[in-house]
Amino acid sequence: MTSVSASSLLRRFGVVIAWIVIIVVFTILKGSTFFTVSNFTTILSSQAPLGILSLALLIPLAAGDYDLSVASVLTLASMVAAILNVSHGVPIVLAVIIAIVVGGLVGLVNASICIGFGIDPFIVTLGMGTFIDGITLWISNSTPVSGISSGLTNIVVVFRAGDLSYEFYYVLVIAILIWYLFDYTPAGRRVQIVGKGREVARLSGLSVNKIRLLAFVAAGALSAVAGVVYLGTSGTADPSAGTSLLLPAFAAVFLGSTTIRPGRFNPWGTLVAVYFLTTGITGLSLLGVSTFVQQLFYGGALIISVALSSLGGNNLLRRNRRSRGPVAQMVTGHPVAGDEIPIERGT
Repeated sequence: MTSVSASSLLRRFGVVIAWIVIIVVFTILKGSTFFTVSNFTTILSSQAPLGILSLALLIPLAAGDYDLSVASVLTLASMVAAILNVSHGVPIVLAVIIAIVVGGLVGLVNASICIGFGIDPFIVTLGMGTFIDGITLWISNSTPVSGISSGLTNIVVVFRAGDLSYEFYYVLVIAILIWYLFDYTPAGRRVQIVGKGREVARLSGLSVNKIRLLAFVAAGALSAVAGVVYLGTSGTADPSAGTSLLLPAFAAVFLGSTTIRPGRFNPWGTLVAVYFLTTGITGLSLLGVSTFVQQLFYGGALIISVALSSLGGNNLLRRNRRSRGPVAQMVTGHPVAGDEIPIERGT
């Protein structure tokens, strides 16, 4: 019984334990610069755009869809807000709202093409991301836009609660909202049912296409929020800002699915993974390791996390699984026993 409990704890908190281990290792190797308040506040706050982008990506993945355009939406939203505010004198609040609406519209277009024409989201969102990158380069003349209103930078990085800037708390609030949605609302459970098996969801009376559409729109809007936070963090809209964030976001979401709630895309696991990866990269940088190791670290983490998901019997890339009684319970909003959505594996 003890071994089973220990195995269960290791499975649920393996990434958390690994995170603690690398903190200890880098503290021993580089304690004077690594294990400091300033370093950890930087790690927690500076990764807000990546954290929000990862949470945005989590939503369509939970519904069984890929969205490879999220990083491009981040870049577009930051550029739209910057151009409106700097070049056209639009108040920063209105510019931010327009940028978020643009992100939601991109999600709507993605959903309309995928659902309306029955095309694989992988292909659609890959093409959409490239298309959006072209638009961003066009409207920005391929140059960064700076001089953003101080009102945005103030509420993102300047104002602080404790030692942490507000951007960290934005990530935390979004994670709480997604956690509450997925775990305590019928709507969140329906998203996960659709992700587990669309045919089962249809037979259960769910509007699968509507749920998928809303997941894409939410991902687009939330990616735009990540772009706004990025803009507030850097003070400049860079037309290539999102290029380096897509792989880390995927790595964080898939690695997060192996911890806290193994076998499920979950916000807390995603945040733990974001900061686990960031801590590793920061520690390696302080040790003077070459920058190419960052790509190796993120790429390796993604491969390992997907492999762990499959080996654990929770292959999150599969589609159209069959389920039985628990589905009806979740559709009605009643709680389901256990940590995972019980799915009976078919052939």
